[in-house]
Amino acid sequence: MSMDAAFRALADPTRRLLLDSLHARNGQTLNALCEHMEMTRQAVTKHLAILEEANLVTTIRRGREKAHYLNPVPINEIAERWIGKFERHRLNALSDLKQRLEREEP
Repeated sequence: MSMDAAFRALADPTRRLLLDSLHARNGQTLNALCEHMEMTRQAVTKHLAILEEANLVTTIRRGREKAHYLNPVPINEIAERWIGKFERHRLNALSDLKQRLEREEP
């Protein structure tokens, strides 16, 4: 699955709330997820479908119910590619080097 789908899915605050809810308590049913949302069941279902398409949520059927689970892999891939580049300790080392070099007289 492309990172574009994950970025599009994460761009919506409602979908981020759904992911936060699954992070707090993984394996929730649609009914449980709807309890905390101020929207129709159909709207929550549409948001969950987008999250599933982006591979951010997976589901497992249990009888007649579907349990929704957070899949952190795409988020980790985003972090490694886009955030990991700017790791704090490396930036601090570069900043320290820059300051030392600026203090030296030519």
